[in-house]
Amino acid sequence: MVCGMAGPMEGVNVVELGVWVAGPATGGILADWGADVIKIEPPTGDPARMFGRMLGLDVDVSPPFEMDNRSKRSVVLDLTTEDGRDTALELISSADVFITNVRPGALRRLGLDYESLAPDHPRLVYGLITGYGETGPDADRAAYDVAAFWARSGLAHLLTRPGETPPFQRGGMGDHSTGMTLAAAVCAALVARARTGSGQLVSTSLYRQGAYVVSFDLNTYLMSGQLIAIGQREKMFNPCMNNYAAGDGRRFWIVGLEVDRHWPPLCRAVGKVEWLDDPRFIDARSRAVNAVELIGELDQIFVTKPLDEWAEIFAGEPDFFWSPVNTIEDVIADEQFHAAGGIVDVPDGPASLPMVATPADFHGTPWAPRSPAPQLGQHTDDVLAELTARRQS
Repeated sequence: MVCGMAGPMEGVNVVELGVWVAGPATGGILADWGADVIKIEPPTGDPARMFGRMLGLDVDVSPPFEMDNRSKRSVVLDLTTEDGRDTALELISSADVFITNVRPGALRRLGLDYESLAPDHPRLVYGLITGYGETGPDADRAAYDVAAFWARSGLAHLLTRPGETPPFQRGGMGDHSTGMTLAAAVCAALVARARTGSGQLVSTSLYRQGAYVVSFDLNTYLMSGQLIAIGQREKMFNPCMNNYAAGDGRRFWIVGLEVDRHWPPLCRAVGKVEWLDDPRFIDARSRAVNAVELIGELDQIFVTKPLDEWAEIFAGEPDFFWSPVNTIEDVIADEQFHAAGGIVDVPDGPASLPMVATPADFHGTPWAPRSPAPQLGQHTDDVLAELTARRQS
């Protein structure tokens, strides 16, 4: 048993049959929060163990795999054999939660689908992630998040400037948000079980998650039939909601969403208080009509100073909202990121490994990671011994 600070999920037993990112992300969140997560892996291991090599990283570990699998226990089972399946069923029989993102067809062949397990495990909370949903013509279609979350949901299109090619998704974006959704659903199902005594199937899909991410656009179209234009920096109808470049080349975003509230602080910050009475920019409509001209003037002003100087000026206007467009290096160096709890120290023997924290804190039942990701099959003997002891008790 991995040890460490208890979290809100202490005492909850989870069995995970997950591959790559989405299913393991769910298990990883629950493990961070204190659950005992047993990760079932085939003899060849979760293929995500190869991420480090696939990315050409000059390290001995796979950082993406470490992120989603810390604080878990790894058990190797060959589910193509009767003994392997029997052991998996025995593990599930004593679990509160079963998490998987294996395709439904494969789960049915293994006898590990919800319909096969539910009659003998009425209290089990079964968490399932699919690519496209449980029913419909593509229910058993293979999908990574780039396909279902990023491309098919409309997200990639909505982030593509007219006439340009779609941008590439960053690794695991859809998987991690989908994993967080399933973790929340599992917790809700455990609350319901405490009330009713019954477990249930809870599920989500990469496709649904992507659609929810762009629901601002989808719901607008559903209810009005109108599409929201894809933003182009040079023509934004609200120039106060746009990104600009400072004199040192660093970019930043100004966030003047409330036009009447945020326009005067911008005028003062850039030394153009006369714009408050300028007919071209007198109100939101005028600024929209003259957006290209206003953006061009702001471009010329912002390149006159480096971003650090602008930051000092912006700080003098409490109603001026803005943010730097950070690089990865900037985020890791950002004092506020650390102050907000963005990094956790994962115990690794006498040392520790800095990793990104899962994005929720519990101030009454704080959590802390308890160990790095397990080696393949590291806990097989221990877990099988626990099963033997349980049979004999």
